[in-house]
Amino acid sequence: MVKKKAVLVIAEQQFRDEEYQVPKDILTAAGIEVVTASTTTEEAVGKLGLKVRPDLLVSDIKPDDYGVLVFVGGGGSAQYFDDAAVHALARDFAGAGKVVAAICIAPVILARAGLLKGKRATVYPDGIPELEKAGAVYTGQSVERDGRIITGNGPEAAEAFGREIVAQFAAG
Repeated sequence: MVKKKAVLVIAEQQFRDEEYQVPKDILTAAGIEVVTASTTTEEAVGKLGLKVRPDLLVSDIKPDDYGVLVFVGGGGSAQYFDDAAVHALARDFAGAGKVVAAICIAPVILARAGLLKGKRATVYPDGIPELEKAGAVYTGQSVERDGRIITGNGPEAAEAFGREIVAQFAAG
């Protein structure tokens, strides 16, 4: 049985506040324990000023402990675009049949990790070329799910993104 725990990965700076807070609130309301990870356990600051103290380092995430991995968007998420350890982590979650989700520009992380080849996905418009280069089928939807991979295209999609994660977790 997959634990009812989710890990949300945020950037140290410039993550999108609502792309973090809205899905977190939806997951928590559904009875899913939410843990926040980053490359620091010091205070992380969102684009709109939200201050979050991550619970653990990204490097300490163990896929066996969680049912879902979520990459929060915002310009700061670019810090993970070329992070080989983060790419391996995403592949480990996907390989274990767990939910892997990313919103806004963060689907670029999944694209560069090789997880979107042949998959339907969406992304903030700036990321479309990255997804297409990685072999994704860009749909332009606000939220897209292909198997256990969920992508959202920006802050306006945060609520629907959070609800889709909960639905997939429940289907798990």
